[in-house]
Amino acid sequence: MDEQPERDRPRRVPRPVRWAREVWRAFRVSPFLPATVITLIVAVGAGLFAGSYTYAMANPTPRHIPTAVTGVPASAVKRAQFVRGMEKALGASLELHPYRTYAQALQAVNEQKVFAILEERRDSGRLDLSSASGASVAQLLAEAAPRVGRSIGVPVVVTDIKPLQRGDPRGLAIFYISLASVVVGFIGAVQLSVHAKELRPAERIAFTVVYALLGGFAICAVVDWGLGALRLPFIESWLILALTMFTSGMVFSMFNALIRRWALLPTWGLMVMLGNPSSGGAVSWPLLPSLLGTVGRWLPPGASVNAQHTAVYFRGYQHAFPFLVLAAWAIGASTIFWIWRRRHPGGR
Repeated sequence: MDEQPERDRPRRVPRPVRWAREVWRAFRVSPFLPATVITLIVAVGAGLFAGSYTYAMANPTPRHIPTAVTGVPASAVKRAQFVRGMEKALGASLELHPYRTYAQALQAVNEQKVFAILEERRDSGRLDLSSASGASVAQLLAEAAPRVGRSIGVPVVVTDIKPLQRGDPRGLAIFYISLASVVVGFIGAVQLSVHAKELRPAERIAFTVVYALLGGFAICAVVDWGLGALRLPFIESWLILALTMFTSGMVFSMFNALIRRWALLPTWGLMVMLGNPSSGGAVSWPLLPSLLGTVGRWLPPGASVNAQHTAVYFRGYQHAFPFLVLAAWAIGASTIFWIWRRRHPGGR
């Protein structure tokens, strides 16, 4: 019998290669593969999480500060000197918005168009700050204005016309309650997907609404009635937090329907790593890197902080934009979840 040509003979796979393939096949079907992937993701995520918050909050620097100007200046030269001195001291530009009367300038503060009012007089100046508009911005202005005034020979009196509440001296309580509603909102959806897998899509949405309403009420009750940290317009603040929790929960449910077990990654990245540092809650938007300050307004955490901030400190001047942002995210996430509901793990 003729021997089989060498080129037709099956190649012998070296023993180390066969061993490696067998190990990989066993590893791929074992629980160690997803555990290893999660371990690597957690490690990388920890670095990104720390980096995102450090980048946004560790060294806040003003870029531009909208400031109302009213009154009769002693001279155009003195005004220019004061503005140049302030910009040098702050390392930022003052965006001056002239108003004919102080009442018009105060209206602009209440509408959160400007952070301060510079009232010029013939022999002095007055800078009215709004700590409620941004505690960190107000602190920078309060420290710089008297020093710059002395350097040009014009005394400047600083007054806080919109102070923060006594229980919230640094203006962080609104950020914390909004952060709680965001994180607990999607954690609630995670728990439903793990421990209540048999819920139908409509039932899942209904339970998300229920825990959002109860959670929002609990946050308001603890912060206002329990701790007295903030005097809240209770109904309005409750509904803002409930809408935030529902939106956050439905964002996770949407991703869970689209990419299933990896849904927590984009949810965490969008809502916590990007959304919270850029929300303007811990650091005012003028002090954030410009891109974060722009993006933050369009994400649920930023919209929640914006609406809550106005509800607490600028009652009567609430605007529709943050509610439209929250509603758009809630409706969009719920619609995508409903369209792809058959891909969502669970159901009965």
